[in-house]
Amino acid sequence: MNSSTLKVTVDKSHIVAIGEKLYGESVELVRELVNNSYDADATQVEVTITDEKIIVSDNGTGMDLEGLKQYFNVGSQEKILKNKSEKFSRDRIGQFGIGKFAALTAARTFEVDTQRGGFHGRVIFDKVAWQASAESWELPLTVLPLDSERGDGTKVILTDLLKKFDLVLVERRLVESVPLMDPNFEVVLNGFTLLPKRYQGQKIPILEGTPFGVIHGELVILPASSASTLDLGIDVKVKKVTIKRELFGMETWGRAMTRVRGEIHADFLPVTSDRSGFVLDSEEYKVFCQVMEKVMSEIKKVLTHLAEQTHGRKASRVLKDALERIKYSLAKHPELSPFGPIPIGEEGGIGGSGLIRPKKGRKPAVCDESSLRAKPEKEKKPKVHSLSPNAVIKKVKFGDTGVSCVIDGFGPEASECFQEGGVIYINRDHSLYRREEKRGQTLILHLTRILAQEISLMASPSTPREAFEKQSELLKSALEERSPHPNPAPT
Repeated sequence: MNSSTLKVTVDKSHIVAIGEKLYGESVELVRELVNNSYDADATQVEVTITDEKIIVSDNGTGMDLEGLKQYFNVGSQEKILKNKSEKFSRDRIGQFGIGKFAALTAARTFEVDTQRGGFHGRVIFDKVAWQASAESWELPLTVLPLDSERGDGTKVILTDLLKKFDLVLVERRLVESVPLMDPNFEVVLNGFTLLPKRYQGQKIPILEGTPFGVIHGELVILPASSASTLDLGIDVKVKKVTIKRELFGMETWGRAMTRVRGEIHADFLPVTSDRSGFVLDSEEYKVFCQVMEKVMSEIKKVLTHLAEQTHGRKASRVLKDALERIKYSLAKHPELSPFGPIPIGEEGGIGGSGLIRPKKGRKPAVCDESSLRAKPEKEKKPKVHSLSPNAVIKKVKFGDTGVSCVIDGFGPEASECFQEGGVIYINRDHSLYRREEKRGQTLILHLTRILAQEISLMASPSTPREAFEKQSELLKSALEERSPHPNPAPT
């Protein structure tokens, strides 16, 4: 039996093809070069892009001769074995070490000029010459005199470009995928310093533990005025690089999802070879999704609470306007009033209690007490309604009595309004209220109609036709243009 050996060779075109697959978009090449500078403890990286060349220059630790050998070693384990940078102990971002070969899909020449300590060298990686020498892996190295003014650092130059680079896309990708939040790291693109994405709004810190590592970050609920459909979702980062933007079920939230932004860091997540997504069937990703489901459930609660607060403020303003219209109409037609002819004041606010706060020195009045009834001797004791914390309550007084108005949610199946004991309840869950609320100004008309209706029923509870005629007259005067108000409400 004869034994021999086989020489294993790798076609250089395959190395380029692999690199192109891993970095399918040209902008990814620039991102990879900038992140290499971050791994080298650079505090500043200058990126210059023209139609002729791309230059990425940093003030990092640079490379000596051994470092250059590692740099061009395909599949080197250097960054895996030494996963922390020398000076700042940064978590190193680079992974595959094949970005420089991928660069040859965008340019014919790849030049590395680096200096560290007493070494200054240049390697010119010419695609045509490199592929022509099928048996050789050697690249031309030139040792240069030290540049004392420059200091340590590395400059990468791509020339004879095969593709054009869109500056807008390059900027967007760099902002997303390089650690601009690091206080010791700055990237300058064509003379302009890139700034990290910062959102204004209610910030919610996230810190969750898993068996695989920590999930942390910050989510921001934008003000409704700043909500946008652009760049929807949350950036999920691994080693400070955005791998993917996820919605985490927010696609079912409607317009509410346009208010949520932020970033989540989960360095333990396994990513696909092209770094464009996660390994979905991994245990790490499954646990991550479970944690994020819980996080997003809490975010939705906060959004709902904020929405209710916003509704409360809006409803309070609208209800005040509607009540002033009714007061104007009753002052003009005192014969239609069940309270007496002279309106003397108003109180109210937003709260979760049936208590209507009186002016100082007066006895508190409760919504369900007989003191608020139009005709207490003829009515049964009113039912007590438990109000939500976001109920809107306002009271209008006429002489010694008056009416209280409450806007609260009583369920979509409940009536749009009802009254008990001098209290008018308006159901904000009713479909008509919801429809008019979206239309803005028409909500005032909707509430004015309800108030006119219920007050007319108070005046003529046993004769619906008479109550209807009173409502018509009240509503007509309430909606007419008026100036000045005959009895303006105190502010």
